[in-house]
Amino acid sequence: MAAPAENPSDASAHRFPDGGSWRTEIPSCEGPEVLAVVLKEAARLDLPVHRISQGSGVWMLTDDEITEMAGACAERDIELCLFTGPRGSWDIGASTRTDSGGSGLRARGHDALAGCVEDALRATALGVRCLLVADEGVLWCLHRLRAQGVLPAETTFKVSALVGPVNPAAYAVHERLGADSVNVPSDLTLAHLTEIRRASAAPMDLYVEAPDDLGGYVRMYEAAELIRRGAPLYLKFGLSKAPGFYPYGAQMRDAMLASARERVRRGRLTLDLLARLGADGGMSPLGSRLPGPLHRFPVTDLPPAGPSVTGPAATDLPVTDLATASPAAVPSPKD
Repeated sequence: MAAPAENPSDASAHRFPDGGSWRTEIPSCEGPEVLAVVLKEAARLDLPVHRISQGSGVWMLTDDEITEMAGACAERDIELCLFTGPRGSWDIGASTRTDSGGSGLRARGHDALAGCVEDALRATALGVRCLLVADEGVLWCLHRLRAQGVLPAETTFKVSALVGPVNPAAYAVHERLGADSVNVPSDLTLAHLTEIRRASAAPMDLYVEAPDDLGGYVRMYEAAELIRRGAPLYLKFGLSKAPGFYPYGAQMRDAMLASARERVRRGRLTLDLLARLGADGGMSPLGSRLPGPLHRFPVTDLPPAGPSVTGPAATDLPVTDLATASPAAVPSPKD
């Protein structure tokens, strides 16, 4: 029985600035040892990797660990993305432990907001150029710091799946607040992706296989259609039926390393499936990382340029002012 023909109007008209329609991401690389395992396994399985991300947060890594991870990724032209924290899942946001989950994943109060900004300043001073964000206020603050020149202009911000938008208007708002890629929930339908793409060209991140605490969805067989409708898209290789690791520590080492290897294998399985379907074309060149031109809310009332991220007083910033000042156009990072 023949499948219905594809509807050309469903396909995304957008691409990465290099012309590619998809890139790859390995998440949950919680330190140099885990990263080394991922890189070794990716080489063994010949898995192309564009981005590697971490979830426990900048504050859970030493300067030496961050420097080692940034160096290892730079040697291979892979983007390293570290999470800003703290956030509700291990802060005072107890509503994350209620049945509904509440709003606990946000950065609560000025201190948590300042902590996220401090993480961003520290990470970029150590060479990291991609930051994960799980709060709209944090995103707006960091975007303003980038516009001011306090954060490097080529720094990119990735919106976490923890707060991923689920409709076109919400997705477009995150883009305008400063997001350079947005992780949507893995339970969105193909039609939902098409709707989002009619409102925004900002790169999309999507777990082809999601961790259990994000639903445990496995959408490998839809990968080709996810790309066709969601491009430009990061295929993110998570792992279901595995423990949660955040915040990661040595007590979880064995399970973490085994999970890291399996995430890479899941990536290889997905790309093999794309090849069998004749849908493996259109990958961005390795080393590509920037999103191209995006739409932003205008940024006005910027304070005078502060110290650089390597300056001794880099954390002495008017965070509250940055968050509450009234929203001149800011160029987005470009390839």
